[in-house]
Amino acid sequence: MTVTDKFYEYEIKAKKGSSSFERVKVQDAQTAFEVIRKFYHEDIAIYESFFILMLDSSKHTIGYAKISQGGRKATVVDIGIVAKFAIDNLADSIIIAHNHPSGNLSASIADIAMTKKMLEGLRFLDISLEDHLILTPDNQFISLRSKGLF
Repeated sequence: MTVTDKFYEYEIKAKKGSSSFERVKVQDAQTAFEVIRKFYHEDIAIYESFFILMLDSSKHTIGYAKISQGGRKATVVDIGIVAKFAIDNLADSIIIAHNHPSGNLSASIADIAMTKKMLEGLRFLDISLEDHLILTPDNQFISLRSKGLF
């Protein structure tokens, strides 16, 4: 086990077993937003961060992970790392989310392409991609699924 593996193992356990992580049934994008927004703090207006919310077969939250943190206009998402967290936590499905510090609620071409790539990659692992949310500093969000973008 490498130092990196130990870090991720610790992070997963801390975020699953923490009393501050509430198990919630996610039935819609609004509920997903309310859960995911808690992961962001004042830094939501500074740089982009990418999170996954992991769900069991009945769509209850079982954990979350911060996948990446970037600059003001972008962050890099490694689909293999997303899959690792989902598999390690026995997630049946996930919701992905990132923020736009600019406040722009539009999904970029890169956002849509990454979402479709994620959808296809996870499908081979029998893990569903439920939604992709984009959040802004003023507590607004869009659901790429509800906009028909994937």
